[in-house]
Amino acid sequence: MTELEKQKELFDKILSGLEKAYEKLIEFKKQKNSKLVIMQDGKIVKVKPQ
Repeated sequence: MTELEKQKELFDKILSGLEKAYEKLIEFKKQKNSKLVIMQDGKIVKVKPQ
C-alpha cells in the first residue's frame, strides 16, 4: 500500500466518522426538541432540526 493510498483510506475514515457524528447530533437535537445553531450565508442562525 502506497503512502497516497494510506492517506486516502485515513481521509475516508475521518469523513465517515464526521458524518456519523453529524447524524447523531441531529437525532439528539430532535429528541431534546432544541434548535441547531448553524452558519448560513455568513450569518449565525438557529434552526429546528427536521
